[in-house]
Amino acid sequence: MGQAKCYAYMYMKNPDKHTAEEKEIERSGMTIQLTYCQLETGEIQRIQREFSFEELEEFFRGLLDKYGAWMDYERDWKRLRDSSIKETGFPFPTYRKGQRKLAVAVYRTIERERKLYAQASTGIGKTLATIFPSVKAMAEGKCDKLFYLTAKTVTRTVAEDALRLMGSKGLRFKSVTLRAKEKICFLDEAICNPEHCPYAKGHYDRINDALLDLLENNDLITPEITAEYAKKHRVCPHEMGLDAALWTDLVIGDYNHAFDPNVYLKRFFSDGVGSGDYIFLIDEAHNLADRVRDMYTCRLEKSAFYNIKKKLKDKNKVAGKLRRTLDGINRYFIDLRKELEAQEKTSRVEADRDMVFNMLIMGFLNDAGQWLTQEKLNAHELHGEVLELYFDAMNFALIGELYDEHYCSIKETCRGDVSVSYFCLDPSGIIARCLERAKAAVMFSATLTPLPYFREMLGGSEEDGMIALPSPFRRERMMLIAHRGISTKYIDRERSVAPISRAIYEAVTKKKGNYLVFFPSYEYMSRVYALFSQAFPEINTLLQQSTMDEEERAGFLAAFDEDNPETLVGFCVLGGIFSEGIDLKGDRLIGSIIVGVGLPKLSMRQELIREYFDQKNGMGFDYAYVYPGMNKVLQAAGRVIRTEEDYGLVLLIDSRFGTKKYRSLFPEHWSHIKTIKDISELKSLLEDFAYFK
Repeated sequence: MGQAKCYAYMYMKNPDKHTAEEKEIERSGMTIQLTYCQLETGEIQRIQREFSFEELEEFFRGLLDKYGAWMDYERDWKRLRDSSIKETGFPFPTYRKGQRKLAVAVYRTIERERKLYAQASTGIGKTLATIFPSVKAMAEGKCDKLFYLTAKTVTRTVAEDALRLMGSKGLRFKSVTLRAKEKICFLDEAICNPEHCPYAKGHYDRINDALLDLLENNDLITPEITAEYAKKHRVCPHEMGLDAALWTDLVIGDYNHAFDPNVYLKRFFSDGVGSGDYIFLIDEAHNLADRVRDMYTCRLEKSAFYNIKKKLKDKNKVAGKLRRTLDGINRYFIDLRKELEAQEKTSRVEADRDMVFNMLIMGFLNDAGQWLTQEKLNAHELHGEVLELYFDAMNFALIGELYDEHYCSIKETCRGDVSVSYFCLDPSGIIARCLERAKAAVMFSATLTPLPYFREMLGGSEEDGMIALPSPFRRERMMLIAHRGISTKYIDRERSVAPISRAIYEAVTKKKGNYLVFFPSYEYMSRVYALFSQAFPEINTLLQQSTMDEEERAGFLAAFDEDNPETLVGFCVLGGIFSEGIDLKGDRLIGSIIVGVGLPKLSMRQELIREYFDQKNGMGFDYAYVYPGMNKVLQAAGRVIRTEEDYGLVLLIDSRFGTKKYRSLFPEHWSHIKTIKDISELKSLLEDFAYFK
């Protein structure tokens, strides 16, 4: 109605083009009609209201006044922001070793509108070295908005800390940190309709005043601050955060805000390439390829369709049509199972999509959409289940539209169920297309080894820059040892349990303190843990569980107290929640022992990746196993030395660490590594380590 009132006012405001009869009618006012058509039934509903010219003018000018206030706010804020940016220098007296080099590379990347892939070791100050030059570029008109994207909440907090630091030096710069709807919602279940949620009811009546209050009183908008103001004004905190992003200079969030096909920020990126002068700063970029592969891989299972078919008993026409569609999909899965059984297979990989199945899914989307519309207000017991499957099918159809030579289709049976998957073999093309949403992008991590591999996997080309910066810490602070006398290959694992237990004992008993030991799997970890705790009961131990909630994780890390007078050994999984993204500074962690080379578990999907890259560049095993595995090793090793004051031990246990292939993957600041082949050599080296004396 508001939109129609604007049209009516514009029409009446230009009487010179109207006939005399129209002018006469307009003197008495204007009738506005809204017409709604129910597409399924053809029912027409018309709503008419009459307004005088004066009423329409008052309404229209009121809109202009409200909009003008926001334009004034934006103009005044940008003047203040740019002035403060020009006056704010680097927040420390000097740059750390390598930090200025990275900052200069970031600025030049933005200036040239390119991509940069940066390996910058822990301690360089990557966050500040990427945000500071980007902020400077904004004041010079080189970009409109920054997006700081990462895979972990803790890294988003580091970005906030960098902004607080610059703010303490006089910078005025607005940022908002976005959080997933489920994590910021005030209700136990995020059901976004006014009938269920009091914060959704009347949200749009209150959001403008709420947003202005939030922005005028905060530069650094954390999720906690967003929630505080959302409660104050009774609006949806998730939507409030998204609206605030339109008016802030920097948006901090998860990778999915720029890369996920379903939840990316359409308010910024829906227009495709060139939709804005944006800069992407992508932290912990070694995680991006796997995350995007997961985002663009989809799976549908027979059981999901069959369960709804079995429960849907309604007799009306729409329900009957949906039930027949579900029956057709169920029959498809039954026939697929019979085909696989006849071929004595549990799975089949195909290069192309099955268009018969695709048509069945499109039919389900049509029929389920009609049913959901019909039952929306009836509180049907199956509404939630159908809606969830509808979204899964919608995602399947969306991924299907992107299906190309970088995909394969997997049909398989598992634990009595049957499924069809679209598996993303190579996410590099998808990442490249998503990066086109930005004017420039900087991808950085402490572990992008080897850099050419990551540049290729993260959507880059030979035109894009690469930079590798060594550790700023003195090498003598870390005792780095590679024990090549024990094989952890799968066929050798049974006989390796006892030697590994002994090596761990010798490594952790030279100096009392906190240690972490990382294993390639839960099974391997459990076997070594059982023997170690039985053979050396005097050593305090902790074991990572396969399912740990946030409270249990926090409790695990809290045990690593810097004032711990005894030795504590935590047994963890390589590539898990404790092998990266944790920051145990000083004596909270003095040693990291890494068992194995981190190879991903052998699986059909990992083998498909290997075969794909064997055909593409002849390096399938390296791309599917060696490089991802070594990245996990480097991340786990990076837990030890976090500051210039830290000392510690990193012990690698695997015969392959003595080979030329793996030594070529060691970073430059590992050039002082010592290679041993037995326990006596380990004990001798630890005796010589000054910190352990």
